[in-house]
Amino acid sequence: MDAKERIHKALDHEEPDRVPVSEGTIDNLKIVEHYGGKYVFKGIKTMLGIATRVIPFKDRAIRKFFSWKSTLKGGLSKNARLYRAIGIDMAVGPLSLFPVKFFPWGYVDEFGRKFRVTRHADGMDVAFYDGGYFNSYEDYESFEHHPSIDDGIRATSMKIIGEINDEFGGDIYMIPGFPALLEATWEGFGIENFSRMMAKQKEIKKVFDDRGKFALEQAKLAIEAGARFMLLFDDYGFKTRLFMHPSSFEKYIFPWLRQICTHAHNHGAKVLLHSCGNIGKIFEPLIDCGIDAFNPIEPTAADADYDIFKLKQRYGDKITLNGNVSPQDLASKGKDYIINYTKRLIKECAPGGGFIIASGHSINPEVKLENFLAMRETTQKYGKYPIAIPD
Repeated sequence: MDAKERIHKALDHEEPDRVPVSEGTIDNLKIVEHYGGKYVFKGIKTMLGIATRVIPFKDRAIRKFFSWKSTLKGGLSKNARLYRAIGIDMAVGPLSLFPVKFFPWGYVDEFGRKFRVTRHADGMDVAFYDGGYFNSYEDYESFEHHPSIDDGIRATSMKIIGEINDEFGGDIYMIPGFPALLEATWEGFGIENFSRMMAKQKEIKKVFDDRGKFALEQAKLAIEAGARFMLLFDDYGFKTRLFMHPSSFEKYIFPWLRQICTHAHNHGAKVLLHSCGNIGKIFEPLIDCGIDAFNPIEPTAADADYDIFKLKQRYGDKITLNGNVSPQDLASKGKDYIINYTKRLIKECAPGGGFIIASGHSINPEVKLENFLAMRETTQKYGKYPIAIPD
């Protein structure tokens, strides 16, 4: 059974040959080097520092470099080779970090999100979200680089994902991933400005509708390119609560999610939603919108009922769960804890399908190599169907 078949078996609530494995970004040099891989962003801090000082028309020139097919495919191919070496079935081709303005410290992307590039102690370059570029609705309206589906980088990226799936012969299943509505909105303004914007219903609706229309266009483009599974990046909450009242989700977010899911389902495709935070209050409405799978069911969310094991019991026949070994635990807990938690995930969530194992977000620089290997080895040992883990 190849990676695509394995993933779709799980999505259809059937048991594949083994529990499918997915992962977010792997920003951990020790893990990359352990598997003989090459880190995608190596040297980007130095490159930005030089390029932003010496290249005329730097924004246009550097963006052109990032939009070349060879640049895009080189990065995605490195990830695919690394994930194949690890034994990961599903990787995401992130169509979400397209820079448009460049600075020595980092860049601003097309959604108005600032990303700062720093060098970790081990020499690895990491880009992290560092606030919003827009201070007001007027800033948003006057921005010159709003995302466009007509930008050739979209179609090129979708084509590359298909080429990688063909090239790796079923060993890896790469799916397109792109922002939906809320995450791209609040991050573009920053949480404080976004909170103030919520009082301006006409303006905030316009922003949400812009983002929703673009997300739907990307879903359509992905399906036209042959995608049958896609990921929406759309963080909805803090660890303790939602970013906004549930009624605002119904007003601004859910109508677009319903359109995206309906279009996907009408064309034989499925939709995975990634949201960090405590989103228990809107979990069932999201299922009703048509979401097929959730990632990562954040294990450090404050609500005791927003728990992957409880959600499996309550909604296991309706939704596929994708998660959730905590990155914090992978960084701080002992190896035995990781083994036992991974075994519990497989034992309680995997039977009957509807489960894809992963970390509780992604693999950051602080994750211990021995813990990552423990998670992988435990999955390999106990993840074969039929699941048979002794008490």
